Amino acid sequence: MPPKPASDPFTQDGPYAWFRLAISILLSTIGGAGMWVVVIVLPDVQADFGVDRAGASIPYTATMAGFAVGNYILGRFVDRYGIVPPVIASALFLAAGFSLAAVSRDIWLFTLAQGVLIGLGTAATFGPLVADVSHWFLKRRGLAVACAASGNYLAGVLWPSFVKWSLLTNDWRETYLLIAAICVITMVPLALILRRPPPEAALAAQPAALAFGQQSTGLSPTALQILLVIAGLGCCVAMSMPQVHIVAYCVDLGYGIAPGADMIALMTGAGVVSRLVSGFLADKIGGVRTLLIGSVLQCAALFLYIPFNGLASLYLVSLIFGLSQGGIVPSYAVIVREYLPAKEAGQRVGLVMMSTILGMALGGWLSGLIYDLTGSYQAAFLNGIAWNFLNMAVMIFILFSGRRARPATAAGR
Repeated sequence: MPPKPASDPFTQDGPYAWFRLAISILLSTIGGAGMWVVVIVLPDVQADFGVDRAGASIPYTATMAGFAVGNYILGRFVDRYGIVPPVIASALFLAAGFSLAAVSRDIWLFTLAQGVLIGLGTAATFGPLVADVSHWFLKRRGLAVACAASGNYLAGVLWPSFVKWSLLTNDWRETYLLIAAICVITMVPLALILRRPPPEAALAAQPAALAFGQQSTGLSPTALQILLVIAGLGCCVAMSMPQVHIVAYCVDLGYGIAPGADMIALMTGAGVVSRLVSGFLADKIGGVRTLLIGSVLQCAALFLYIPFNGLASLYLVSLIFGLSQGGIVPSYAVIVREYLPAKEAGQRVGLVMMSTILGMALGGWLSGLIYDLTGSYQAAFLNGIAWNFLNMAVMIFILFSGRRARPATAAGR
């Protein structure tokens, strides 16, 4: 069979690829409800079930654990069967999970619904979608991956505002039932649009680092994968402190739920901008350098939360935080596609995304525990900063390992 002409709309970077990216962003935005809604209702859930702050944080941790495992499992599934079945399953799981959570009478059934059904349901709309999108782009892969990952942050803009509006007339249980209906009605038809398989050339391609003659990291695929998992855990333990507890923090300071929800929308909206900029940057300087820049900026933003707790300053710091950290997570997917086999993209991207989500889960619980032990979030911010330094150290090691590998690579030419 002769090769398809370059004008074929279904090739990499073609018109269909951009259309598919738009559908993926929409799916990720809707499916991201599972990650953000539980954060907004945390104070109401705590009061409803009569638990302490750490206990009220457990459903979020369970959600992120299910989300994490689902990214890896469904990523492997996508490598074999495509993206459509996992996304349809995601819609059904989300609908069932929000419905069960809405009728829960104790924190443990609520946690089960969040962790098993909502967590797994959210998973297909993150790492697996990002991996699928990466097959459809070559020249603009960094930007495309960043755009796909932005759906998760657009969810952080949409759903807190939606929940805040719904809570004006409904309780959190009725809000959950409404979200269940929205997910299943919208996501199934959108998933069916993505039935076309990736171009054969995309799955046969070598890692971008080899295809474009760039230097390798000097590490084996297994070693690089392990380091990326450690880095993902570290950056997201740090990232979780503001994202998970800013609403509760605002309530403690006497500002109420609404400003906290607004701050989440602000930081995630700014995170979308950060992700798009990081996508452009990754196409220019590579994923490792882009991730390191984001990690350094995130660490600086976390330091700012410690001395500033006025309402106006919290809005400003949340904006800075969003602009700083948004590009970190999609950079992992770029690194995987730069240096690791294309046919394993689903499981390898899923594994790294799993580590970042486990970091969010661990960090959300740790911050609640530290608050219960100290009566303050100041120590929790310091804990996040320490984990951020771990992420920075790993990325610096990867960067310098690549530099050490250059003389040997050059000598082998």
